[in-house]
Parts: sequence; C-alpha cells; structure tokens
Amino acid sequence: MSDTGDPSAPPPPTGCTLTKLAGIEVGVLKGVGPKRRESLAQLGVSSILDLLWTYPRRYIDRTRQAELADLVVGDEAVVLGRVTKVSASRTRNGKAVVTVMVADSTGSMQVTFFNQAWREGQLPVGTEALFFGKLETFGGRPKMTNPVVDILMGITGQAEGTTKTLRIVPVYPQSQKSNVTSWDLGRMVAESLRRAGSFAEPLDARVLDELDLLDRTAAMHGIHAPATLEEAAAARRRLAFDELLRLQLTLQLRRAALEADARGLRHAVDPEEAGASSGAVTMVSAFLDALPFAPTDAQRRVMAEILADLAGPLPMHRLLQGDVGSGKTVVALAALLGVVQGGHQGALMAPTEVLADQHHQSIRRLLEGLEVPDPSVLGGTRPVSVGLLTASRPAKERRAVVEGMATGSVDIVIGTHALLTDDVGFRSLGLAVVDEQHRFGVEQRAALREKGRGSDGSGHDPDLLVMTATPIPRSAAMVVFGDLSMSVLDEMPAGRTPITTRWLRTGLEQAEAWGRVRAEVAAGRQAFVVCPLVEGSAKVEATSATEEAERLAASELAGLRVGLLHGQMKTTEKDEVMEAFRSGSLDVLVATTVIEVGVDVPAATVMVIEDPGRFGIAQLHQLRGRVGRGGGDSWCYLLGEAVSPDAAVRLEAMEQTTDGFVLAEVDLEVRGEGTILGSRQKGRSDLALASLAKDRDLLDQAAAVAVALTADDPHLAQKPLLVEELRATLDPDDAAYLFKG
Repeated sequence: MSDTGDPSAPPPPTGCTLTKLAGIEVGVLKGVGPKRRESLAQLGVSSILDLLWTYPRRYIDRTRQAELADLVVGDEAVVLGRVTKVSASRTRNGKAVVTVMVADSTGSMQVTFFNQAWREGQLPVGTEALFFGKLETFGGRPKMTNPVVDILMGITGQAEGTTKTLRIVPVYPQSQKSNVTSWDLGRMVAESLRRAGSFAEPLDARVLDELDLLDRTAAMHGIHAPATLEEAAAARRRLAFDELLRLQLTLQLRRAALEADARGLRHAVDPEEAGASSGAVTMVSAFLDALPFAPTDAQRRVMAEILADLAGPLPMHRLLQGDVGSGKTVVALAALLGVVQGGHQGALMAPTEVLADQHHQSIRRLLEGLEVPDPSVLGGTRPVSVGLLTASRPAKERRAVVEGMATGSVDIVIGTHALLTDDVGFRSLGLAVVDEQHRFGVEQRAALREKGRGSDGSGHDPDLLVMTATPIPRSAAMVVFGDLSMSVLDEMPAGRTPITTRWLRTGLEQAEAWGRVRAEVAAGRQAFVVCPLVEGSAKVEATSATEEAERLAASELAGLRVGLLHGQMKTTEKDEVMEAFRSGSLDVLVATTVIEVGVDVPAATVMVIEDPGRFGIAQLHQLRGRVGRGGGDSWCYLLGEAVSPDAAVRLEAMEQTTDGFVLAEVDLEVRGEGTILGSRQKGRSDLALASLAKDRDLLDQAAAVAVALTADDPHLAQKPLLVEELRATLDPDDAAYLFKG
C-alpha cells in the first residue's frame, strides 16, 4: 500500500468541485462557438459553474397544464402551445404586425404582436412556447395581443417535439438582446449535467441529515431536471442553504482574520459609567449627568455594551441600529469621550457635508463645559476640542484642524470622506464612528482602521462603531454585517411624538398639505418641502429644485419666507440657508434629499414630499424624521400618485406606521435583498436562490453551521473543500485576505 500522508487529513473530494466547474469555459459544450459565447457573456455566463448557477425562474407542470378549450374570454391565461402559422404585415402608418397561430391538443388561438417585428424570427412554425396574456376574441376565435412569451425546451436537450414526455419543464431567464432562449439554456445545462456526473459534497452527512438537506448531486439535478415540483423545492432549499452558508462562513473568516491581525487598545473605561448613578466621576459620567434629559434604558444598555468592548483587548467592531430620533448621537458621544478621557482621539465620519456640519454644531453644544486632562496647560485641563474636516472647508481652517489631529490638540474630529485622504493623520485614533453605515463600504471601514496604525504602521487599530438610522431587518443584517457585533436602540426618548402621515393623491386632496403648512407657520412653526428625484445629473436636479421653489413662492406658499437648499450650492451658501432656517428667519425650506439625514430643527413640524413614489421607504422614513423633534404634533404629507404597484405598497406602509423596523421588513418584501445587500461583495456569492424575506429559517441554520464549523477550526483547515468553494466564489482580493494564513 502506498503512503497516503497524514492519516488525519480529510480525504480528497470525489466528484466535480466548484473550482473545477468555474475553470471550464462554456465553449466546451456542443454548438457553443465564439458568437454564442459572446451572447452568454451578456447573461453573465462564461463558465460551466455560471451556467449551472443560472437557475430556472419557474417550472411548468405539464400534468396540470390548462388547455385552450378550458379557458374563457377575459381570463389571464398561460397557454402552452405550438406555432402552426406565422405572418407579418404593416399597418397604414407603417407599424409592424406579426400574427401567429398557436395550437394545443384542444384548440387554437391567434396571437398578434404590434411593433414587435422580431417576433417573426423568434416564433417560426413548430416552435413550442408559453404565452402569457388576457384571452380575447376576434371574429369569434380566441386571441391574445402582445402576450409575454417564454420559449421552452426540455431539460434533456433533445430535438424539438420530444418535450411532451416530460412532466416538469424548467423555464430559464432569457434575453432577446443576447438571443439566448430558455431552449438554449436547457440544452446546455443538460449537457453539462450529463458530462459532470456527480458533484463533490462539502458538508458532512451528519449536517445534511440534521437539516434534512439533499446531497449536492441530487440538488443540482433536482433544480434543473426535477421529476416533481416537490423535488425542485427540496433542491432549491439545499442550494439556497449553500449560498447562505458561504456568506456566513465568509463573515466568520473575516472576523477571525481581523482578530488574528488585530492590534487592540484597552481603554480606561468601565461599563458601569453608563449607569444611572455611576461611581467615579469620569468624562463619560459627567457628560451623561449634564444632559438636559435622562437617557433611555436602551441607551444605557447599549452604552454599557460599547464601553465593555472598549475595555477589552480586541478592537471593537459593532453596529448600532436605531430608528430616527432614538438617540444614537448621545451613545456615540459617550463612546468617543470614553477614549478621549484616556488620552486618545475620536473621529465621527458622516456621509454629507450638511450632516457633518450639523453633527459638529450639536456635539459642540452637548460637550460645552467638559474638560479633558492636558498636562501641557496651566491647571492640567482644557476644554474638549471638536474639529470639523470636510472637502470644502477653507484652506486655513483645514490646515489648523489637520495639524491639531496630528499633534493631539483636536480630541474629536467630525468629517466626511475628507477624513480618508492621505494627508490626514492622528496622533492616536482610539475610536472611529461611521454614521449612516449604508453609505460606506468595507473599504472605507478598513481605511479608517489604517489611520489608527499611522503612516509607519506602528500604531494600533482603532475601535469601530458603525451606526445606521435606517433599520435593517435582522435577516439582512446577519448577511451584510455578520462580522460585526450588534446593538439595537429599541426605545424612543420621551418627547418624540408620532408623526401623522397622509398620502394625498390628487390636487384637491393636496390642498390639505399646503393649508397645514400655512397654519403651522402662522403659529410660529416651520416646514420642509422636498422636491422629487429628477432623472439626469445633479445639476438638473438643482435646476428643478430652484424652479419648484420659485413656483411655490408664487403660488401655494405666496407670502411666506421660502428658502432653497440643494447639493450644487457652495458650502457657505448651504451654511447660510441652514442657519437662517434654524434661527427662524425662513418659514419653509424647499430642498432636495440633501436634508435626508441628521438635520435637526425642532420648530419644523410639517414635511411635504412631492412625487414620493420615486423614493424608497428608507429615504421617505428618514425625511419624515426631520420633523417631530420639538415635542409638538407634526405631519408628513406625501403628494402624488404611485409610479408603480411597489410604490403604492411603500406609500401605504408609510401611512400605516412610523416604526422604522416594521418599514424595513416591508422594504425587504418589496425590493428583495439585492438593493439591501448593495456592493457588499464583488464575487459570485450573491444570492441567486436564497431570499432573506422567505428563507429566515435557512439563514439561522446556515449561521449556526458556520459558527460550529469555525469554532474549533477558525481557518477551516479540516474543511479544504469548503475553502476551495469560498475561493471559487469570492472576489480574489477578499480570498487572498481571508486565507493569507
């Protein structure tokens, strides 16, 4: 017997691995030449793995197929039939008309396509396809006009006409632009499955048994060539689990890699400082005692969690979720003071200059009277220094702040992406707070960490607190932020009153909103009007906002003091307008979404959002959060019709609840995970089958398996096949970082 090496090493995989499939180009398949490869590339398919991961979007059960004889006029119908005749003509004004006769075993119907001349080539006689549309009559015969068409081919890839022997027909996504049909994909998938044989199984039989999952080979065949719809569902469940497991393993490995490479800094803080009656007087406790309001129990709980992280040996990586107005800034300030009192510095990074300036002003007010130890000055203490660094600050101011950061005379700096530029450094960055996490990617978080290590790399990793006022459903947070610990502010401070929200569709209804604005201004309060998003450049949007402000000032808001704020204005102009609005010199502020987050004007009690169907739920909820901050009754008016059925769902949800966490769940249901996941990862591992809204049990199971697999084997040394799968699906840079050890 030959030497097999380490007897404890896992056996080599049997069957095709993802790496092998990813390395085989689709050009090896029969009939796939250069032109077809180019067409497939437009669908994102270049390898056999890409092809096998192009899953059917639905299935047709031939045993239950409705027949033409059973349908009645007016039905929304799905008809499976064969083209028996096709002709093309033109109307008097030159528009193309393609007429197709379609028959099944019980009858026939006429299908007419207007302005779709290409249908003549797509549907030659003998073509078998699904036609989706409303059944009408013409001359006493059944008819459909401009139906949706899916051309079919059996998964066996056999010649046309043999698909009737199959019970379940998969329907693949197809693109007229790329000229790749469901038939084509079915034929290529069939050949790939036949030539691949069995697939390597990365999971132990015990895991498959406990979770009642199919093995990989059964799942790959079951998703593409199921004998029953139940088999297709079981196959989908296994492959969706695989997607979620790869994501969860990636996050676990990222956490392990960060910890292995970490240069932590223990801060001189005690979680007890967050308590209502903490013992020793520290900057944190002095700050909390001086607040004009009592922090909520949720704020104190979260502050204790953060301070415990700061006191620990590893750099903190924590996500703080809180609804609009839940008091995240106070929590972040307590954390920043926790590092400042030990002689280090803090940074708060905001997504816009307006928000950075707002934070700078409010934080300076909240920290007034607080002092920091400094042996270089007489008396041994000095006021806490808060700097502002944005791209448009005057050069002299910028130089002074940058110099103060380098020497340590600036304790806390508030800034935008300007904090990440090469010329910006810290004497000792102890904590980086990122506000509105959804605006920043992993790269920006990493860049902030590098600021702590310094240009020579001799420093330490700052603790990291990322905040979002756009609540994320737990399932999405587990996927996007699974490498972060999570804290949730689930309690609103006293004085935050619910905001009455009304969706006003017609001009007659909308008079209510403008009447409310006038009434509130007459009572000494203020209002926002947000202009709709405009297709085109930021300049186009600015022009549109300017024109709308002028129109309103001459009509609905005539006689009121109307100001304008948009992203194309100079920083000094923005500052002047915001200061005029805060001071009460303006009654109404007409703005673009530049005021989406952070703007705090307690006297503002009305928010009017024009054309709200163009905004997402998160934006609408953020905009609504700009009012209701002064303790009195407040209103939000959504003016205009919905632009789509999804928009109607969003606007109805806004009327029904002010709970951001409930709205986040609605958002996930409406939009799916694609927009929520964003640019989380550049590899192949995005979710093709798994749904965060529908597969929450699978997500929990995948997270549990990922934790168990990495608990005693943090680098998956005993699971080389899983490592290989991750390497095959991750962006190369991510893979190099996660597996550099």
